[in-house]
Amino acid sequence: MSQTASAEHIVDLAETPLTPESWGKTGMWLFLAGDAMSFGTLLAGYAIIRSISPNWPLPSEVLGIGLTAFMTFLLICSSVSMVTALDAIKNRDSEKFKLYMLLTIGGGIIFLGLQAYEWNHLIHDAGMGLSQNKYGAPLFGTTFFMITGFHGLHVTGGVIYLAAILVSAGKRDYAPNCYNMVENVGLYWHFVDLVWILVFTFLYLL
Repeated sequence: MSQTASAEHIVDLAETPLTPESWGKTGMWLFLAGDAMSFGTLLAGYAIIRSISPNWPLPSEVLGIGLTAFMTFLLICSSVSMVTALDAIKNRDSEKFKLYMLLTIGGGIIFLGLQAYEWNHLIHDAGMGLSQNKYGAPLFGTTFFMITGFHGLHVTGGVIYLAAILVSAGKRDYAPNCYNMVENVGLYWHFVDLVWILVFTFLYLL
């Protein structure tokens, strides 16, 4: 190959734009980075408020640790099913893909149902509210409902996102390019699960 041809080949490689698939993954990573900062700010604010509050209640005495531990386990299991669904679409196994996507979606829906049950119990039975509660620390309820509610919105969005990808992959007859769509929604779902582990640790255990 001549020097001119080599130079033209290098220029062609340098000018090759990112593919739509790589743009999608880059966009998802950028979104998750920004979202991580949002959750980080909320958790940092919670830590500061708790550290300067003289009468902050012990979370284990107010919150249902057992129920929330099960919710955490449920989200971890949904991450495993998400990985299995991604592997299935890679191997063009449509039946296995649909099964594990539905399991992932089901895990998210059950999580939201349990969170609604927990909120109802804390508000009506434990006396927690957004601005006032019987524990002497008004911001205890405010920070709890704000952070868990923000995460709940992400789970809701994730369930809708998963369902949309499941339908879209079916319409495309599970073509090879569906893998990138499933991989992106998988990144989002794993992020939501990881954030919940942090929320569970900060709000319920510490």
